[in-house]
Amino acid sequence: MIYLDSAATSFQKPAAVAYAMSRALRTMSSPGRGGYESAMAAADTLLDCRLALADLFCVKDPERVVFTSSATHGLNIAIRSLVRPGDRVVISGYEHNAVWRPLHGIGARVDVAASPLFDPDAALGAFRRKLPGAAAAVCTQVSNVFGFILPVDRIAAACREQGVPLIVDASQGAGGLGLDFDRLGCAFAAMPGHKGLLGPQGTGVLLCGTALPAPYMYGGTGSVSDQAEMPDFLPDRLEPGTHNVPGIAGLLEGVRWVSRKTPAALLAHERELLAALSELLAGDGRVRLFAAREPSCQAGVLSVQFRGMDCEDAAAHLAARDVAVRSGLHCAPLAHRTAGTQREGTVRFSFSPFNTLREVRDAAAAVKEMLA
Repeated sequence: MIYLDSAATSFQKPAAVAYAMSRALRTMSSPGRGGYESAMAAADTLLDCRLALADLFCVKDPERVVFTSSATHGLNIAIRSLVRPGDRVVISGYEHNAVWRPLHGIGARVDVAASPLFDPDAALGAFRRKLPGAAAAVCTQVSNVFGFILPVDRIAAACREQGVPLIVDASQGAGGLGLDFDRLGCAFAAMPGHKGLLGPQGTGVLLCGTALPAPYMYGGTGSVSDQAEMPDFLPDRLEPGTHNVPGIAGLLEGVRWVSRKTPAALLAHERELLAALSELLAGDGRVRLFAAREPSCQAGVLSVQFRGMDCEDAAAHLAARDVAVRSGLHCAPLAHRTAGTQREGTVRFSFSPFNTLREVRDAAAAVKEMLA
């Protein structure tokens, strides 16, 4: 199988990820629940993972690195910490349902800073016009549909100028794009463990700024057990219950692998694959490519439409040829509305560090065979 759906979840992992998870199941219990060997081994693994993540994302205080079950979990914590019913919240035109639906559920007034695809200056301008008087802002680092890299650094600066707290959805950028959390000065940044960080499903990370976040769940933390309130310090305030120790052990190895290879090198590889596929499919009048003219505006995600062919049918044809892609709206209808593809959706090719140029050539051949 040629797996080109890493924007949904990474499938190929470093071998150390599975080994670490298996080892954790055999040797680790629950952290913070005892001073015996298996509990301390679990506590050490969690600390090592926090430190590795803090180093990768430039978080001075590793206690502000919180483990979640997913980016969606982290975004819900972040949004509920900042937003109240009726608040006006500015979001980009490329947000995932993990942002749109929590805001809708709270009853916030969602103000979309829509801008053309692959135009970072226009994206910044749209935010600047909307930010005055907003209660909060949310911006994805990379569109999960189109790979469009939004100018998060400049948007964060605009938010600081207006005194508007910013939440960054780093789901599609973590592991490929750099993220200097402390320099950004944003309130939160959320990401999954299972995409660019190459960890297992069921893991996620929330980076927390200086404000004390609101607990999303309540329960035991192994600390200050004699009080009814949740602890007023991180990470305990946001980590009630039993940790996913095998998942975090696997995430640690994924983060270590990414750090050794460096996000910049991994992004360069994925851009090489994207450029190769774009070149192989360009010039065919039946193929509409959503590729940036300026490569620096796009990460390793390429959306495509095939004229006269439903995107779901196209993905099924490719699956029959052992090419795994995703089709439809990709849980981001706002992005399709912004780009004008909401009615048809797209077929999405997304790359990982483990894909090769040969796989890209074989995938392009499968597309041409399908069209023929």
